[in-house]
Amino acid sequence: MSELNESKQFVPLRIAVLTVSDTRMYEDDRSGATLAERIVNSGHEVADRAIVPDDVAAIRGRVEAWLADPEIDVVITTGGTGFTGRDVTPEAVEPLFEKKMDGFATLFLLVSFEKIGTSAIQTRATAGVARSTYIFCLPGSPGACKDAWDNILVYQLDYRHEPCNFVELMPRLDEHLRRPKARGATV
Repeated sequence: MSELNESKQFVPLRIAVLTVSDTRMYEDDRSGATLAERIVNSGHEVADRAIVPDDVAAIRGRVEAWLADPEIDVVITTGGTGFTGRDVTPEAVEPLFEKKMDGFATLFLLVSFEKIGTSAIQTRATAGVARSTYIFCLPGSPGACKDAWDNILVYQLDYRHEPCNFVELMPRLDEHLRRPKARGATV
């Protein structure tokens, strides 16, 4: 099973949080706030935070801007992963993926099933890598954000997590670009 190797130095990441909603403002954005709190409490930095409407161009534009920023290591979106007509986050973000992370969606489904039973099937949570940046698209509920962070992301975004984690791969994600990521992480 997995464990934390305390002999390794923690590598703080710069994580951007995007809330996708037609109705949320910063004052009532519980999901974005949940993620931001967990990011900071885990030792990482919230590099930026934004709210955009359920609109493909708005979502894609915000994510693309963060992908162009060499200082952003991870993008996490919350909202727009359901099945209603306005839920378009996967349609906006998945075309940006250079590599899709099918295992994240599967693991998130398993975690969700433990909490909400068969209702877990109603998510289209997705993840991938683009421009040497990890992207995770989560449902819009605070509970789903807690589940994803507390059961998956807190471990995979911690360089000390063994037997493997996303951070140790970061220096190699952009081998073809030679862009510095996760300073301090060595393979």
